[in-house]
Amino acid sequence: MTAEMVKDHPDTYQPGDQAGLSGLQARYDEQLQGTDGAVVNAVDADGKEHELFRVGATRGRPLRITLDERLQTTAERLLVNVGPASALVAIRPSTGDIVAAANGPGTNGYNMATYGQFAPGSTFKSVTSLALLRAGLTPDTVVPCTPTITVDGKTFKNYSDYPSDGIGRIPLRTALANSCNTAFISQAGKLGGRDLVDAAASLGLGVDHDLGFPAYFGNVEPPASDTEAAADMIGQGKVLASPMAMATVIASVQSGSLVVPRLVTSVDVSPPHGVDPVSKAEAASLRSMLRGVVTSGSGSLLADVPGPPVIAKTGTAEFEKDGKVLTHAWMIAAQGDLAVAAFVDEGESGSGTAGPILESFLRAVD
Repeated sequence: MTAEMVKDHPDTYQPGDQAGLSGLQARYDEQLQGTDGAVVNAVDADGKEHELFRVGATRGRPLRITLDERLQTTAERLLVNVGPASALVAIRPSTGDIVAAANGPGTNGYNMATYGQFAPGSTFKSVTSLALLRAGLTPDTVVPCTPTITVDGKTFKNYSDYPSDGIGRIPLRTALANSCNTAFISQAGKLGGRDLVDAAASLGLGVDHDLGFPAYFGNVEPPASDTEAAADMIGQGKVLASPMAMATVIASVQSGSLVVPRLVTSVDVSPPHGVDPVSKAEAASLRSMLRGVVTSGSGSLLADVPGPPVIAKTGTAEFEKDGKVLTHAWMIAAQGDLAVAAFVDEGESGSGTAGPILESFLRAVD
């Protein structure tokens, strides 16, 4: 309770009351608070009291949420020693239930897990791959992976430790497994202005819903230039997402249908109207390609995780801070009925920084 709350809402709060100050507690404070009782008495001439009116107090009603205590605790434990701001979100693809949404201490109380807004980097290539499949490519379509590619005077390159044997004309599935930036950018001309936007929507990214809690589903817009179109292909440009949104993307791939996250059980959620769902054939192709990330690509650290096969995508995204170019580190993965996104605000690489966190989570919850 704050003095401002008492001043602004004197009929609701009194000094000493307990009240939600942020997040779900603030939004559902009225439900959680309940109501006070009241008694009105009359006092006659000889000082005796007679009850005239009574309203009983009502207890607050609990807010039921989908978080799994064991998984939430595991996620928080894995982030507790991560220095930079960090987050981990886990979703059940079968239901959309968010079973973990944890923020590391580096966030300083900011809800980065469901409301952060960051370039998703190469994790977005899972969306780009869907757009390219719809444009007529197949996982085996050969594309050029070159050391660099220049678009309207801007030069793009692959990440610093990109495998040298991955350069050349390679299948699209290999370009995804190795995360070849130049190969994906080379195919930008195959897409129309809204193709990436529509592919993202099919996987739950960039379409807002009111889910009853602070949630950011990301931003994907038609590109304003060829350079922007190139950057969008690899999850930079104007593309933004939260860890929850990227967990939703790989949950949708895993389920073969658009997954809408759910945290508050009393709030009904459903897929948005006007969005073309991912087809079973498209989802199968994406799962096959994202499985290759684990078996022969940048997500190989997950290859021996016990249980069902793991699909995954790593990602890094450059950003400027205080005149320096730094890197967001991402990894998304799905195994069985669990989809996970791990994010570290400042890291070295997706596989090297976010990857071990995600790997530890999957191993711990097996």
